[in-house]
Amino acid sequence: MPLEKILVVDDDKNICELLKLYLDKEGYKVILAYDGEEAVAKFNSLKPDFVLLDIMLPVMDGWQVCLEIRKTSNVPIIMLTAKGEIFDRVLGLELGADDYVTKPFDTKEIIARIKAVYRRVASSGEKEQPKKIKYDKMEIDMVKYELKLDGEVIDIPPKELELLFKLASNPNQVYTRDQLLDDIWGYEYYGDSRTIDVHIKRIRRKIDDISDQWALKTVWGVGYKFELYEG
Repeated sequence: MPLEKILVVDDDKNICELLKLYLDKEGYKVILAYDGEEAVAKFNSLKPDFVLLDIMLPVMDGWQVCLEIRKTSNVPIIMLTAKGEIFDRVLGLELGADDYVTKPFDTKEIIARIKAVYRRVASSGEKEQPKKIKYDKMEIDMVKYELKLDGEVIDIPPKELELLFKLASNPNQVYTRDQLLDDIWGYEYYGDSRTIDVHIKRIRRKIDDISDQWALKTVWGVGYKFELYEG
């Protein structure tokens, strides 16, 4: 499905108009919103294919908007932020954003990022991959975005679930942090490997000691793997 409609959300109207100018030239239909509440309303009514989302917004901030969108949709989201701290980046990614760009930014970079993220999402959607996997006392359902441990549904953020699903779908295969960043977040250039470490630590708090037949393992100096033990 081609990328046609992009929702741009920023309370700075000059930034909105600048982005609209360049995105119009690329042939996209641009929808503008200037606060979080308006963004959620326009997302629900106009169904854009992509969202550029500022964090610092009136009425409802970008993190809240991202959460609202992720309740019903996996549409790609790039966060726009003036903040460059690791905490802000990790939080946005944990809430379900696909990438982030720190202000001030170059419009050519924004367009390149949009195309790269959308290509990744589109190509992953084309592959025939199982949407559900089951191991002893664990079931991951990517249709429902649901994790069950010992039959009980567990609260888990979208990116943690996607990371666990990636590893568990390829048991005993070792992935580097950079590979996981690229596969889950599309971070080819601006990824921070500590993002993976933070997510793995949080996943382990949920799944450790559930079963003696599998485990999430660290491969020191390399990365991580989902290890299945021989029966």
